[in-house]
Order: sequence, then structure tokens, then C-alpha cells
Amino acid sequence: MSTHTELITTHGRPQRRPGRRFIGAQLVLGLLLVYFLVPFYWIVINSSKDAAGLFGGGSALWFADSIDYLGNLQTLFTYNGGIYLQWIGNSAFYALTGGVGATILCVLAGYGFAKYRFRGRTFTFSLLLGAVMVPLTALVIPTFIMLSQLNLTNTVWSVILPSLLNPFGVYLMTVFARDAVPDELLDAARVDGAGELRTFVQVALPLMRPAIVTVLLLSIVATWNNFFLPLAMLQNNRLFPVTVGINQWQSLAAANNGGGTSLWSLIIIGSLVSIVPLVIAFLSLQRYWQGGLSMGSLK
Repeated sequence: MSTHTELITTHGRPQRRPGRRFIGAQLVLGLLLVYFLVPFYWIVINSSKDAAGLFGGGSALWFADSIDYLGNLQTLFTYNGGIYLQWIGNSAFYALTGGVGATILCVLAGYGFAKYRFRGRTFTFSLLLGAVMVPLTALVIPTFIMLSQLNLTNTVWSVILPSLLNPFGVYLMTVFARDAVPDELLDAARVDGAGELRTFVQVALPLMRPAIVTVLLLSIVATWNNFFLPLAMLQNNRLFPVTVGINQWQSLAAANNGGGTSLWSLIIIGSLVSIVPLVIAFLSLQRYWQGGLSMGSLK
């Protein structure tokens, strides 16, 4: 028996059973799981507290004597004329339009890079890889200047249009389509009389479904969590997404020097509500990933 693995027998064939290295990997994953779940646990616990419970000196990692999720939610949805619901609706609108639009562009561009040969393809793809390395925050100021010259700042278009550009999504679709869509299958469809559009829709798209769902989800999450772009582009608080709106509440609470303690309970419960749509999106789209992995294992 080795120090790291030991032999076991399955159906008469010797196999190696994971030992210390596998346990070490499990411990690392367990620590990472705790690291990511503790903030979520904290926000779930403290969302049940009012201002007195938050600042009353009790434990921040356990419930207060009175649990009032419904009261906090009612206050959240009615505060300042229900502005929070407006922010949630704005975030959903920006995420869906920007995410779906970015996914469509990524699918078309990725398929084109992967399956067509055209002049300047290598140079253009190199520019795309370079764009992946550029931080999005570095592009906010040039984007603001460009959109201000077009009189598009402080409009929904100032958030949606930049969200349509996703270089990493194009790169991901290109790599996936290159391997997942066989050229022989496309040639067979063309020989059978299918045009380029029909070949793309009926042959390529079903094979690219796992990557499409991945790019869609990543684009929606990135647009939903986007903060610096709408902060720079928007001045009307009725157009704010939920990220900028909660930041505005946080600034007001901090500026009141302790007089805005009631806002902190709204900030915490509002942060919890803002992540619920993302959790629902991940859970609802998970089966498409599983289906794509199963398809790949059968080829």
C-alpha cells in the first residue's frame, strides 16, 4: 500500500483509491466553500433584523429576538415611493437586453471566426484577444465621452449599448464552435442543399447550446452586477440599476453620521433581494449545462 493511494479491486481489476492528496483537495474546496458562503449567511441573518437589532450589540452571526423579514420587505418595497422596485426592474431590463444582445453577437461572431476563412481573420482575432485583457473599468471614461457626444448619456442606451460588447464571450464561442461543430457535418448539410443560414440554425446552433447558455448567463450576471458604468452614465435615479441605487442609500446612510441607521436595514435586505434573481437564473439554466456535458460524453 502506497502512502498516497492504495489498490482496490473492482470486477477483478485493480484500481487506485484516492488517498491523502484527494483529501487535501477536499479540504481546500471546503475552505473555499466556507469563504464564499459566510457573507451569504451573514446577509441572510441580518436581513431579518431592524435598525435596533443591527446596532443593539447582539451577535451579527445569529438572529435577533425578533425576526421580521416580511416587515423589512414591506418597508423596502414602499420606501420613497417604491423606488427599489424601479431599480430592480431597471436591472432586469438592462440584464436581459444587454445579455441577450451580447449573446447573439457572440454566437454570430464566434461561429464566423471558427468556421469561415476571410481576409484579416487572424489579425481581427488577435485584436479580440487583446480586448479580453483590457479591464472594463478602463473603458468607462472613453465610452462616456463618446456617448456624451451622441447625447446618449443619462438614457437606457448608455447602459445597454456598452453591455452588448463581450470579447470574452466571442472568444469562448469561437473555441467551442471550432471543436463542437464538425466541418464534415456542415459540408454534409450544404451538399444536401441547405443554405448557410439553415445550416447555422439547424445544425450548428443545437451543438453550440452549452456554450450559448454559458455566455448568456455570464453576460446577464455581468450586466446585472455592473456598477461603475451606470454610475458614470446615469444621473436620474429613476434609471439607476439596483447596484447604483443601493450605493446611493449607503452614501446617504454614511453621510448622516448615525442618523441613517434605518437605511442600513434597507441596504442589507435590498442586497439579499438583489441576488435572488441570479440564483434563480443559475438553477433554471443548470440543466442545459448538464445536457451539453452528456451530449459531449456520447460523441
